[in-house]
Amino acid sequence: MFNYETIGNIHIHSVLSDGTATYDEIAEKAAAAGVDFVCVNDHDYMAKSLNLEQEGFFGKMPLLIGLEIGKRHNHYLAFGLKEMFNSDGMSPQEVIDEVRRQGGIGFLAHPFEKGMPFREKSKAYTWTDMSVTGFTGVCIWNFSSRWKERVRSIFHAMVLVRFRSQLLKGPSRETMSFYDERCRHRRVVAVGGSDAHGPVVKLWRFTFRPLPYESLFRAINIHIFLKKKIFKDFSAAKEDIYDAMREGRLFIANDDIYAARGFRFNYMSDDGSDLNMGEEGPFYPGNLIVESPAKCEVRLIRDGVMVKRVRGTEAVFPVTEKGVYRIEAYRRLAFFGCRPWIFTNPIYLR
Repeated sequence: MFNYETIGNIHIHSVLSDGTATYDEIAEKAAAAGVDFVCVNDHDYMAKSLNLEQEGFFGKMPLLIGLEIGKRHNHYLAFGLKEMFNSDGMSPQEVIDEVRRQGGIGFLAHPFEKGMPFREKSKAYTWTDMSVTGFTGVCIWNFSSRWKERVRSIFHAMVLVRFRSQLLKGPSRETMSFYDERCRHRRVVAVGGSDAHGPVVKLWRFTFRPLPYESLFRAINIHIFLKKKIFKDFSAAKEDIYDAMREGRLFIANDDIYAARGFRFNYMSDDGSDLNMGEEGPFYPGNLIVESPAKCEVRLIRDGVMVKRVRGTEAVFPVTEKGVYRIEAYRRLAFFGCRPWIFTNPIYLR
């Protein structure tokens, strides 16, 4: 059984591409934020090498190294690569195929982002080739992308810096429609990432970091499930982490509005078998069971359509038909209303 919940922050940039922190600093800030592991994805067109010899435990923090592949469009988050490669001259499908050839996994990054209206003129790094196949999954919730989309002026920036996580939008409708449609045909893994760079912004005489690493490490995390705790064997820890990501044994949470550790979503069929998030099985009548560490609005999504919602810390949804079922959970915050909190991977009942 996969009983050990482990929290990770992925899609992080270091000084080796366009980030502002070293590996040591990233690990230190992640440990202070309370996450259990981090994955660095520097840009392939900026990084000179993959630097696999540098990944490992930084103190007690496992730091894994992947790539964000792509330049102007079609950014692909790759993990588990064995060697460096540059995507110049490669099509998006060729990038996906090369990651698979190396035994790695990959996720479409911020496929429908809109860019920041203020200062950046809404320049966005979208996916333009939706015909691609063979990708492991989709990064449905990117903190930096969703945060920047709301910055339309100095005033917006000041408010959004003060209330980064409380005002953060959930995954976009375009992203979730795309994701749900792909899940109807095969298992597709959803992840979320920080896209942390730690940029320094200068306004008049002032300099500040609107999205510091430590803030992003407390927010959009993936909660994966392992058979055992991460100990001192880095190779085993790395294999376990990537296996959980490959299989979708995880949910995505904004831990900054409330710590999501302890959230569970599984299926108990009437014949006694069960499935956890990310798993697929033949349909039998049964119940979808949700347990939450805090009161929330639990929304049951089937084939991309919300079919029921309840409030509380527990929910039982009887299931009488086939479908791809996932959960969205929303927390009500004083002054901010109902905010997106948790998005699970689906349970596939075929």
